[in-house]
Amino acid sequence: MLRRLFLTFTFVTLALGCSKKASENTTEPGDTAADTSISATPLSFSTQGSDSGSIEGLRTLFFEYDQANITPEGRKVLTDNASWIKNNSKTTMQIEGHCDERGSIEYNLALGERRAKAVKAYLVSLGVDAKRMTIISFGKEKKIADGDTEEAHAKNRRANFVPLSN
Repeated sequence: MLRRLFLTFTFVTLALGCSKKASENTTEPGDTAADTSISATPLSFSTQGSDSGSIEGLRTLFFEYDQANITPEGRKVLTDNASWIKNNSKTTMQIEGHCDERGSIEYNLALGERRAKAVKAYLVSLGVDAKRMTIISFGKEKKIADGDTEEAHAKNRRANFVPLSN
């Protein structure tokens, strides 16, 4: 009897709690105008980030085939990007790791992550606050060049910099 009473009490408590929370949330899914948890401030940067070529002072970094190490030319790109990030102190930066289409999905996701982590670590060594950067790997899923040529592959082996907020 005591167990049945306890179970009934638990069920009623949960049901009342759920109905209260449901009535508190009057925002419809996808209604960004009424949802205050979504920033209403539009980004002033291209959603393609440095891949767009339209963000002055922020460039995409390219990698050698099957590598995540940063070349001397890459260090120069990252030094310039670090200056941009430091000068835009209210901006959070997403570093995207990308690969060419060769290799498995799993392999390229791991390689893209290694590339993004290497870029973030180098930027931190240049004085960029690690908390202002996030990383993500897209592997071979977001190509910017089509084709099975070395030129197309080279364009896809990259780290892209996407400003998320300002």
